[in-house]
Amino acid sequence: MTLTFHWFLPTYGDGRYIAGGGSGARAGAARGERPATLGYLGQVARAAEEVGFVGALTPTGAWCEDAWLTTAPLVEASERLKFLVAFRPGLLSPTLAAQMAATYQWHSGGRLLLNVVTGGESHEQRAYGDFLDKAARYARTDEFLHVVRSLWRGEKVDFHGTHVRVEGARLGRVPDPVPPVYFGGSSPEAGRVAARHADVYLTWGEPPAAVADKIAWIRGLAAERGRRIRFGVRLHVIARDTADEAWAQAGRLLSGISDEAIEQVQAGLRRSESEGQRRMLDLHGGSAKGLRELEVAPNLWAGVGLVRGGAGTALVGSHEEVADRVAEYAALGLDEFVLSGYPHLEEAYWFGEGVLPVLRDRGLWTHPAGDPSGTAPAAVPFAS
Repeated sequence: MTLTFHWFLPTYGDGRYIAGGGSGARAGAARGERPATLGYLGQVARAAEEVGFVGALTPTGAWCEDAWLTTAPLVEASERLKFLVAFRPGLLSPTLAAQMAATYQWHSGGRLLLNVVTGGESHEQRAYGDFLDKAARYARTDEFLHVVRSLWRGEKVDFHGTHVRVEGARLGRVPDPVPPVYFGGSSPEAGRVAARHADVYLTWGEPPAAVADKIAWIRGLAAERGRRIRFGVRLHVIARDTADEAWAQAGRLLSGISDEAIEQVQAGLRRSESEGQRRMLDLHGGSAKGLRELEVAPNLWAGVGLVRGGAGTALVGSHEEVADRVAEYAALGLDEFVLSGYPHLEEAYWFGEGVLPVLRDRGLWTHPAGDPSGTAPAAVPFAS
């Protein structure tokens, strides 16, 4: 087994404490002390590909910069890193989305991955001019992806659905390769769409037993349609040479979170329509606790979710411990890991030079560009 690891581009800003953002965040609420300039994001991208990440997730929403426009110039700032571009199907036509993907593949040499985000917050969707409710948004995503995939196969498409309608649609150039579709969601509607269209189903970082249940659920739905899909998990990570150092860093992050900030963010997240967000909130209860009280499973820390929507858990521990947890998730059926950490530049090196060599030695990972020296460089310590 060879696992695939992706990093994250903080297109809302970065810093040494947890920046907000994610599902349910307010526009302008997620800013770190390091602005999300192309120069800085280019540093993160180059670091990620150097240590062995295959791609980098770039989020979507009013709280961050546009993923398509931000990653396109970063193709030139990197060599092989792929970009997992998140976008919302209700905000553009399926024909245009299919064409954009084909253009991106043509100019980047096939470095596009697509993360389809239906949108779990009606108030944010309305700000973009989308007034469908949650159930209707998933139905539209289903129709949207049907059209997009048909166009990617080179077909001429006439489709009259409830939410999507195109006539005589055809691409002048089909994407080569066809970008894989990443998709997540914990509601029944999300499960049905994932089973029909996802290449990779993504879950947020819940305890292993809950992740196992999700995998079984989606795998069963896909099998009913004669499909097999891959599985991935979205997590933050804090890995250090020793467990004490890692938990000290988690404690430092927690110390930078005020009770007022927690209450403000949690008030917004409690209004979320996302089932996945509700499951994240259930892990920490929405209020401040002691450092280790937020450890909801071995080495799985829910402190990030106090002030960040969306993915709210982190793997915390020594390099060996974090590798153990990765191996545990992999044994459940997860193939891909989409990771992040604060700050994203430094944490890419901590994980890449600390955890990935352990996984390589266990036969679970190989560097996507190979390792001519046959050895990995020693971890470079950063101030915590």
